[in-house]
Amino acid sequence: MLRNRFYIGEVRFKNDIFPGPQPALMDRELFEAVQAKLTEQWSHRTVTRTKSAALLTGLLFDDAGHAMVATHATKNRVRYRYYVSRPQLRGSTMLPAGSIFRVPAADIEAVVLKALAARSGDRTETTADQSQHGIVAANVARIEVRKNQIAIRLNPPVADDGRDSDPVTGRDPMAQNEEQHSPKLLIPWCKPPSRKFREILLPPAVSRREVRPIKPERRTALIKSIAQGREWLDEIISGQSQGVEQIAARHKCGVRHVNLTISMAFIAPALVNAAVEGRLPRGIGVASLRDPPAEWSLQLKRLGLDQPTNPSR
Repeated sequence: MLRNRFYIGEVRFKNDIFPGPQPALMDRELFEAVQAKLTEQWSHRTVTRTKSAALLTGLLFDDAGHAMVATHATKNRVRYRYYVSRPQLRGSTMLPAGSIFRVPAADIEAVVLKALAARSGDRTETTADQSQHGIVAANVARIEVRKNQIAIRLNPPVADDGRDSDPVTGRDPMAQNEEQHSPKLLIPWCKPPSRKFREILLPPAVSRREVRPIKPERRTALIKSIAQGREWLDEIISGQSQGVEQIAARHKCGVRHVNLTISMAFIAPALVNAAVEGRLPRGIGVASLRDPPAEWSLQLKRLGLDQPTNPSR
């Protein structure tokens, strides 16, 4: 609407502008200033889109030789970028698939940039998208994603030694041989898991595959009970409540229920953290953790769990 020349007494017909029968509703200088502002904003928007292009487009391949194309998925209004092998993207099952056909874009881009920075001795992190594109374009000829490593073939060094180029192709006759012997970086790498790994607290002599995590509804009830017990304990210590009888009367519950809930304020930190993070095994709930032993190691022993590798967790 802001580009409509009707406001300055003109009409547009196809690609031409003619004086209109209507009087001008606004000053021409103001209209032109608005047009310049709109053009400036649109140009900035176009540049931003160009900068956000995938960093490894045209350079990334799987170990079967298929190009890996930049794509994305959106979940809960969050965009997740990936590189996907072209046959898999098209749903083709006729061509041989590579050992890895889908990788997170941010992870593999960070690995490539870190390897190039280490090779050049530049330890400073580059934050400008255009600089990152320039670094990759200047140094990388091809990137191959393998099962346990990333192979980066670097561009051969440019040297002017007086050799003549081929009159037909315009290329140096030795260029193909130099590309075959161009330097290559082999980086140990494993594809990140699609889901975050949770270190579930395990009973002794039980494999991780046999144990499932706590159900979400039981985890929620457990966390609420721990928080309630701490709140009631703070009320008694600070003098806000005269005792468990007053708390029981206020919440219309029994004194025994209040005492058992307050006892959950003394659960070991490792168990509390495991409950919050959903790392307790299935079957453990509020009833299992009520009235725990005073010693934290005995609490784990009563539940039949091993000591966590990281006590703070």
